[in-house]
Amino acid sequence: MSFTAAVITVSDKGANGERKDESGDALERLLIDVGAVSVARVMVPDERDQISAVLREYCCEKKVDLVITTGGTGLTTRDVTPEATRDVIDREAPGIAEAIRAQSMKITPRAMLSRSVSGVCGESLIINFPGSPKACAESFAVVRPVLGHALELLGGAGGECAR
Repeated sequence: MSFTAAVITVSDKGANGERKDESGDALERLLIDVGAVSVARVMVPDERDQISAVLREYCCEKKVDLVITTGGTGLTTRDVTPEATRDVIDREAPGIAEAIRAQSMKITPRAMLSRSVSGVCGESLIINFPGSPKACAESFAVVRPVLGHALELLGGAGGECAR
């Protein structure tokens, strides 16, 4: 499977240069390992309009196949990544976020506090991941088995999901 991807790190501290983007680094490595031919990297503060604008840029203008966000999915008032994602998606793909939460609940009960969403914008798949490198790796392991098929479907190939 080869595809294009973008990793959008949502972090006030990261955008201000106060924190290294370890989650973005981890996700880039994982994406390359599964066949991403390019991985764009962007860091934005926890600002809904800025997050939405970057999502639109990568989905609608640059037309990458997959966009993964990391960070901004918790309960604080600054955590607005799910709202920004809903601003741009055409359709939700709730099973992805549900599967990530279900698997994460086996590791920590705090996973139930995640408000992550996933969905489709044009022909791009957007998945919200947590902000920690460890949680990103765990979440990626959940979606990895279906990622190729999902991207094939969005690209117009692949057939049906049911077997």
